[in-house]
Amino acid sequence: MTGTNWAALGVNLAACAAVAGAMLLATFAVAVRRGLHRIVDIAWGLAFAAVALATWLLSAGHGDDWRRLLVAAATAVWGLRLAAHIAWRSRGHGEDPRYAALLDKAPGNRTLYALRTVYVAQAALVWLISLPVQAASYSSQPLGPLAWCGIAVWALGLAFEAVGDHQLARFKEEPANRGRIMDRGLWAWTRHPNYFGDSLVWWGLYLLACTAWQPALAVLIAPVLMTLLLTVGSGKRLLEKHMADRPGYAEYAARTSGFLPLPPKTSVGGTR
Repeated sequence: MTGTNWAALGVNLAACAAVAGAMLLATFAVAVRRGLHRIVDIAWGLAFAAVALATWLLSAGHGDDWRRLLVAAATAVWGLRLAAHIAWRSRGHGEDPRYAALLDKAPGNRTLYALRTVYVAQAALVWLISLPVQAASYSSQPLGPLAWCGIAVWALGLAFEAVGDHQLARFKEEPANRGRIMDRGLWAWTRHPNYFGDSLVWWGLYLLACTAWQPALAVLIAPVLMTLLLTVGSGKRLLEKHMADRPGYAEYAARTSGFLPLPPKTSVGGTR
């Protein structure tokens, strides 16, 4: 016995596919009306929060109530914070260069190309990455040491992500820092504290779903996929490509870890 209600979970998987799809289609409609596809980045966190809420409601009576509440709350807090941060950061800005470059490659209708390659793809990713959230909610197993380890990992990841975002925002607010590379605080230990924290969040949520080997194996793809997206997908790789030509970035990259937080390297003379 795994303690997981697989039949009810199957219904939840279908329902959450519809929720994720509806969220991204609604975002697509707003983006087309405004002519601004960067708002899909705000919808990313909101879609995860919506899936978590739907799962919490649908899993009532099927899983341990404390586990259901913890996983739903943890996902919603992460998703809403991320959405609010991106909305604040992008206020007053035009189209994101990533989406502009993507749409410039459209072989036909740009709008349909955006729908297919951005919105449908992100809806599928939300559903797939949220598998631990859904699976954990349908386990009748009471919370144990592994679950509390998951919450600790989630909390560390959320703190890393939020602090990193806050430090970068404060740095950019200073006129004297215009054109300079942020290399202070957490950014002295890793070039991407927000992405590292994001990855930890989803490994923490994954641990909440590890109530037996079957669900643990079934949803392992979620944190692995999120980590790959952040490191070799649309996260770290694209951002560093964009930053590569900035003065001082090559030196910063040479002394600072690319993902995992590590003490900054020093030169022969002992200076950073």
